[in-house]
Amino acid sequence: MAARTHFRTCHLCEAMCGVAIAVDGDHVLSIRGDEDDPFSRGHICPKGPALEDLHTDPDRIRRPLRRRGRDWEEIDWATALDEAAERIHGIQRRNGNDAVGLYVGNPNAHNLPAMLFGPMFAKGLRSRNRFSATSVDQLPQMFASYFMFGHQLLLPIPDLDRTDHLIVLGANPMASNGSIMTAPDMRRRIREIRERGSVTVIDPRRTETAKVASEHVFLRPGTDAWLLLAMLHVVFAEDLADVGRLAPFVDGVDAIAALVREVNPRRAAAITGVPAETIATLARLLATEERAVLYGRIGTCVQEFGGLAAWLVNVLNVVTGHLDRPGGVMFPTPAVDPIRSQGGLGVSRGSFGRWKSRVRGLPEFGGELPVVALAEEILTEGPGRLRAMVTMAGNPVLSTPDGRQLDRAFGQLDLMVSIDFYLNETTRHAHLILPPVSPLERPHYDVIFHALAVRNTAKFSPPLFEPPPDGKHDGEIVLGLLRRLETLRRGPLSRRALEARALEKAGVERVLDLALRAGPWGAGFAGIKPRALGPKGELTLDVLRDAPHGVDLGPLLPTLPDRLPEGRVQLAPAPLVADLDRLFESEDRARELVLIGRRQLRSNNSWMHNVPHLMKGKDRCTLLMNPADAERLSVAGAERVEVRSRIGAVEVPLEITDEIMEGVVSLPHGFGHGRDGVRLGVASETPGQSVNDLTDPAVFDVLTGNAALNGVPVSVRAAD
Repeated sequence: MAARTHFRTCHLCEAMCGVAIAVDGDHVLSIRGDEDDPFSRGHICPKGPALEDLHTDPDRIRRPLRRRGRDWEEIDWATALDEAAERIHGIQRRNGNDAVGLYVGNPNAHNLPAMLFGPMFAKGLRSRNRFSATSVDQLPQMFASYFMFGHQLLLPIPDLDRTDHLIVLGANPMASNGSIMTAPDMRRRIREIRERGSVTVIDPRRTETAKVASEHVFLRPGTDAWLLLAMLHVVFAEDLADVGRLAPFVDGVDAIAALVREVNPRRAAAITGVPAETIATLARLLATEERAVLYGRIGTCVQEFGGLAAWLVNVLNVVTGHLDRPGGVMFPTPAVDPIRSQGGLGVSRGSFGRWKSRVRGLPEFGGELPVVALAEEILTEGPGRLRAMVTMAGNPVLSTPDGRQLDRAFGQLDLMVSIDFYLNETTRHAHLILPPVSPLERPHYDVIFHALAVRNTAKFSPPLFEPPPDGKHDGEIVLGLLRRLETLRRGPLSRRALEARALEKAGVERVLDLALRAGPWGAGFAGIKPRALGPKGELTLDVLRDAPHGVDLGPLLPTLPDRLPEGRVQLAPAPLVADLDRLFESEDRARELVLIGRRQLRSNNSWMHNVPHLMKGKDRCTLLMNPADAERLSVAGAERVEVRSRIGAVEVPLEITDEIMEGVVSLPHGFGHGRDGVRLGVASETPGQSVNDLTDPAVFDVLTGNAALNGVPVSVRAAD
């Protein structure tokens, strides 16, 4: 077979970089950036070549596994799916539907079959005990969007390519290439913004982004809401508020002005560590510059006041006139619209508090319970106890608070079924592992990240390699499992069983084509038409097949108020306003040594630590500490230290640096691969320690339920 080049979107982070993969038969010759991709324009990060390593990884599971004591045996797909469905059905019949829980991990967002059919499986499981990586990540942003804009996925995206002034709060896009802001080649984009104006980074660490910014400002972890309230105080006190053309559609401006009247920069400076004049200067810049934007991300979310911080970021962008305005924050117009998609493929507007967790009474959001409640729902005896779990990718033992407790809890389940191709810290507890094919053996389209991108584009990638005859992608697995469950419940002719069978027959590409045709660039909507796409100017799957580098649909478009479900923006939703009392009660809290996480360019959570070329080099799982703290704690000469929180302790190498704020220490997330029963040869050689063996499920954002992974009180001493 002659060598050929396959053009694809890299799925290993949110950036959607185009890659050109040269192959000879089933052998990858090279992977490089696709210079003709209109979005990434040839950019590729070190993770790109990992596509080959992931595909050829000898540790990747390729056939279903069934536990036999401490060993595993390979079984065929029919046996595996039949047994999984029968055991799930039996547990639900004996103990109720809620006795079986579901956890959906981060990799599903990068997976077309999982995005199209996973939600149907989740609903078909009929359990209220649903959890996901959302509540250790972006839940506060979705919470704020639900109450402010009327839909959990109406997430405002910075218009990076047209802004002149970017303020980055608690984010590190040089490492993430954007997050809830899909933007490949952030180095170029930041350089271009600096050439036009300025980039300011506010963070407890001088991050990779801060090093290329115009200015870096240290901020104490967990005090973001105080900073934002003080900035709003300046905007209103100096009569700078102006919501612009959206004024007829915005409610609550006067209410916000009243709420921030007493939170002046001097008061906030004492809490945040940010000088009062700096707070005022940032507020004036945002309010007086025509093209300016405030972008808050993971650091604003994973803290005790994440909901407030996410809300106030939006409020600041609104009252300074930067919502739905070029150079401000805007809403993408994705070709597959998860907000307006027809035929059941759309995401619901959201919900809050329809039910609560059994043990602590934590409210659901969007049909899911906070993952901080997962372990206790398994370990606490009594009616309604979780007895079984289905996990779809993800590794919650390493990615959620008190991983050791969750590790123990999973070991006590009557059944765990894991849809995953690794035997990792979580799936080692499974009774059945259902492995999907390699990402290079399935079609790819970024349903979610096109909806979060800084430019409107669309791109489809067919499978690079034919899947093995006995291989199944994630969609085939969940549909096969759902069809069997529904057949056991109500027979093979029940509605959901027939729906699952019909979707199995239709396949991923047919469903994607229907979604494209129904989208804003297809035939289903009038008013927005792409340039030179097809004979009717409609975006279809055939059009994308003929454009392997992707299709550029242009810059972000003003879409408000039409895109708002209720036609209005609510600046002062009651649940968010009420939570300010909790913030104000924290004002006099003692300032302790606190722990924060950090992201690294060469990994994405825990699931790329088995790639040799990404893990080579010096140990990256180190504790960063300011020199003043090291001297004060008498660890300046120590090579390794013990870090202890309320729930546990880890021992790690110490790295002393002035890049971290005094009173703050930092560990990267995603490590901790040293547990028995894991089959991750590369990761186990450099296991590191899990930061989530220190984070505390008892400390979380009470408003949203999101985990507080940052701002964890810790002590540090020299290791014995």
